[in-house]
Amino acid sequence: MTNSILSDWTTPFELAPFAQISDDDFAPALDQAMAAHNAEIDAIAANTEAPSFANTVEALEAAGEDLNKVLSVFFTVAGADSNPKREELQRAFSPKLAAHFAAISSNKALFSRVADLWDRRDGLDLTEEQARVLMLSHRGFVRAGAALEGDADARMQEIKSRLATLGTSFTQNLLADERDWYMDLSEDDLHGLPDFVVDAARAAGKEKGVDGPVVTLSRSIIVPFLQFSPRRDLREKAYRAWTARGANGGETDNREIAAEILTLRQERAQLLGYDSFADYKLETEMARTPGRVRDLLMQVWEPATAQADADAEVLTEMMQDDGVNGPLEAWDWRYYAEKRRKAEHDLDEAALKPYLQLDRMIEASFACANRLFGLEFAPLDVPLYHPDCRAWEVTRNGQHVAVFIGDYFARGSKRSGAWCSAMRAQAKFPKVQAPVVINVCNFAKGDPALLSYDDARTLFHEFGHALHQMLSNVTYESISGTSVARDFVELPSQLYEHWLEVPEVLAEYATHAETGEPMPQEMLAKVLNAANFDQGFQTVEYVASALVDLAFHDGAAPADPMVKQAEMLAELGMPHAIGMRHATPHFAHVFAGDGYSSGYYSYMWSEVMDADAFAAFEEAGGAFDAERAKALEDNILSTGGSREAEDLYLAFRGRLPGVEALLKGRGLIAA
Repeated sequence: MTNSILSDWTTPFELAPFAQISDDDFAPALDQAMAAHNAEIDAIAANTEAPSFANTVEALEAAGEDLNKVLSVFFTVAGADSNPKREELQRAFSPKLAAHFAAISSNKALFSRVADLWDRRDGLDLTEEQARVLMLSHRGFVRAGAALEGDADARMQEIKSRLATLGTSFTQNLLADERDWYMDLSEDDLHGLPDFVVDAARAAGKEKGVDGPVVTLSRSIIVPFLQFSPRRDLREKAYRAWTARGANGGETDNREIAAEILTLRQERAQLLGYDSFADYKLETEMARTPGRVRDLLMQVWEPATAQADADAEVLTEMMQDDGVNGPLEAWDWRYYAEKRRKAEHDLDEAALKPYLQLDRMIEASFACANRLFGLEFAPLDVPLYHPDCRAWEVTRNGQHVAVFIGDYFARGSKRSGAWCSAMRAQAKFPKVQAPVVINVCNFAKGDPALLSYDDARTLFHEFGHALHQMLSNVTYESISGTSVARDFVELPSQLYEHWLEVPEVLAEYATHAETGEPMPQEMLAKVLNAANFDQGFQTVEYVASALVDLAFHDGAAPADPMVKQAEMLAELGMPHAIGMRHATPHFAHVFAGDGYSSGYYSYMWSEVMDADAFAAFEEAGGAFDAERAKALEDNILSTGGSREAEDLYLAFRGRLPGVEALLKGRGLIAA
C-alpha cells in the first residue's frame, strides 16, 4: 500500500493530502525518505567524475525531495495541532533526524568535493547566485564540523543528537504546562471584564471541556485578563502560573534542560575553535559580534528603563489611590497601564476591539499587499489539517504566485506564540515550484473573532514574513524566502506592521462588528496617538530577555541559568514590576532549537532598519509609493539570501540607519 505522504500529490496546487494522512504514516514515510536521501548523498559523494557545480552543489540542492515532503507535513501538524501520538513521534524523530543531517554535514568525501569547488571558485564561471550558494554550502559544512577528525568529530555528532532531543523535550514540556493549567472563573469573577474577554474565557472553557469560563495560559486570554480584571488576587494567581511555565518541578521542568543545552552549545563552539557560542553564532549575522549586539541593546536599555521607572511612579500612585498599599507588582502593571491609557488617551480597548475584527484585518493585510505588490487573494476550498484553517490562492496579473494558509485560533493542541513557515519554498531548480506558506497565530475565538491592537499587529507581522516567502524569486531553495541572516529575517515582518497604522487602512477596514460603521475619526486619532503608549514596559521586558540570552552564550556556560538570569537582571537594574518577556524555563525562542539562540536581539536589530525603511516610503509618495514598493520587492522581498543582508538593505535604502529611528519610533526620545 502506497504511503499517502510519499505518493504523488494530485491535490489542487499539489498541497499535502491531509485528509488521507494518518499518524501511522509518518514513521514509515520518514524511514523510507531518509533511506532515499542517504542513497542520493552517497551517489554524490562517490561520484568518480571531477567535482562540478552541477554534480555536487546542484545535486545536493535537488536531493531529499521526499524527506522535505515528510518533514513539512509532520512539523506543521506537530506544532499547530499536536496530540500524544505526534508528541511521541517528535521525541523519536528528533535524534534520528539530528543523526541523519549530522552524518551528511560530516561526510568527508562530500565535503572534499565542496572544498575542491571552493578552492577553484574563481575559475568556475558561476553566476552571482551560484557563487553565493557555493559559499553558503562550504561555510555550512565547515561550521557543522565537517573538517573535524577523530574524537572531535564523534563528539560533535553526539552533541548535535543530544541537543535535538533536549530541544524537543523543552518544547513539549512547555506545551504540556500551557495545555494543562487553567483557572476556573465564577460568574462573580467576571465582574469588570469586557464582553470580549468574557466571551474568550467561555470559549476557552468549552475547548477545555469545562462547564464555565476559564483563564488559560494563551497570551490572547491571559493578557486581556491581566489588563481588565479588578481582582488583584486572581491576577496574581494567573500571572504566577504564566511565568512559572517550565519551572513547576516534575517531568515538565525545563531548568536542567536549559543548563545542559547551554553547556553543550559552549562545547560545540569550542570544538570549532570559537571562544563562545555567541562568537560562533553571530559570525554569520549582520551584527557579527556579541559586542555590537550588546552596544545596540544598551543604547536602548537606558532610555527604556528611564521611561519605565517614570511610568511605574504614575501607576503606583494610581494603585495607592485604589487603596492598595505596597509596591507595584508585575501582575498590577497591565491593569493600571490600561486604566491610565483610558484616562490619558481616552482610549478604551473594550470599545476599540469591536472595530478590529479578524476577518477585516485579514482583508486589510491582503489589500495592502495588493496596493503595494499587485497580489490578489482568492479563497480555496481544500482539505487542510484542522477545521480552523483557511486557504487562499495568491495570484498576480492572473499568474499563480503561492498558496497562503491561515491558522488563527488558539487551542490546546497548538504551541503558543505566532509563526510563519513554508510547507514548500519557492525555487526554480531542480523544477519550478511555487510556495505554500502558513501563518499560525493564537487568537481567541469568538463570533465574530475580535482582536486586540497587539493581535492585529501580530497578524500583519506574520503576513510580512509570508510576503517574504511568497514574493521570493531565486533559483535555489536553500536561499529562498526567509533563508537570510537571523537578524535580517524580521525586517520584512516588522516593516509590514507599519501599514496597520496607516490612517486610510484603519479607516477602511476597522469597522464595527455589529453596526459595520467605520472607526470614528476621533477614535482613529486616539489609536494612532497612543501607538507608543507603555513603550517603556514593552521595551524593557524585551531587551531584558535579549540581554539574558546574550549573557548565557557569551562566555562560559552558566552552571545554573536561573542564578545567571537573576544576576544579570540585578546588574541591569531591572524594574521590580516588570518581568522578562521570556524567562529561561519558557524561553522557547532560545531553547527549543538553535534558531534564536544568541539571536533574540534580532527583532530589535531589524527594528532599527524597519523604522528607517518605512521612513523611505513616507519621504517619497507616502505609504503606498509605487517606486519604493518596487524597490522593496526587488532588493529585499524577492532576493532571499542571494546576497549579504547588509548589501540588500543598502541597495534598497542607500545607507544603513542608526538607532535613533528606533528610539524615536518607540517614543523613547523626542522626534
